Amino acid sequence: MRCEPGGLNVIKEAIGTGNTVEEAFEAACKELGVESHEAEFEILEMPVKKTFGLFGGNPAKVRAYVKNSPADAAAEYLKSILANMGLSNVQFDIKEEESGALISLSGEDVGFIIGHRGETLDALQYLSGLVANHIENTYFRITLDIGNYREKRKDTLEVLGKKIAVKAVKTGRNCSLEPMNPYERRIIHTAVQTVEGAKSWSEGEDLNRHVVIGPVDGEKPLPRKPYNSRGPRRPYGDKPRGDYHKNYGGNRGPRPQGGPRPSSQPQQRPQQPRKETSGPLYGRIDINRKKDGE
Repeated sequence: MRCEPGGLNVIKEAIGTGNTVEEAFEAACKELGVESHEAEFEILEMPVKKTFGLFGGNPAKVRAYVKNSPADAAAEYLKSILANMGLSNVQFDIKEEESGALISLSGEDVGFIIGHRGETLDALQYLSGLVANHIENTYFRITLDIGNYREKRKDTLEVLGKKIAVKAVKTGRNCSLEPMNPYERRIIHTAVQTVEGAKSWSEGEDLNRHVVIGPVDGEKPLPRKPYNSRGPRRPYGDKPRGDYHKNYGGNRGPRPQGGPRPSSQPQQRPQQPRKETSGPLYGRIDINRKKDGE
């Protein structure tokens, strides 16, 4: 048995011989380790009987081969990518589904393959899907998962979609989410449908495609700001007008004609001369009274 990498079509094959084509095909399938209905065959040589039962004659030779399924081809491609990333001990669990397959990865240090919000995981899923669709030239959906990340991400998006939908209905305003892939946008649309009075649609193109959530009746107009009854505010630096500002800066009084402008500084009172006391600083002490008391 040998494996031939025919581009993306990895083929397992074995050659068997026998007295008849059926015996040769059974021998090749046995060497491949598959049942006869799981393999295809190609007759290389037809059996030739011996002449007079003594001379010549050749047995039949048949090549039996098994083409990898789209899921197996995607798994082989992922193994080569992960090996180049330094991950060789990764376990693959392949579950066939309707029009596709789920490939779950497990092992040590495989968590970083998920990337920021699953971006790296989505990229590997997209590339492996291209490989699977090339096998039979038909649509074959590949779902790549690590540590049940897809289910956890789905629960998170459902909670987010319902929360934003309730907010949109309450405020009457549209809310735009971050760009998402088609699978995640579909989860958001399904969650919004469970909220009464909310709707969702997609906007943008390519990598900027995102979901917008808003009320069913459309956005409500923004309320106008209340009118200020006191009127508009004066510009900074303008002096207000009024009688209480006529004497601003002090009581100047009328300006005499032809004379100097009166000063705005308040007039100072003349200082009174300080009286000098003849006694001591802290009061007068009677020396004679002090002696009588002794």
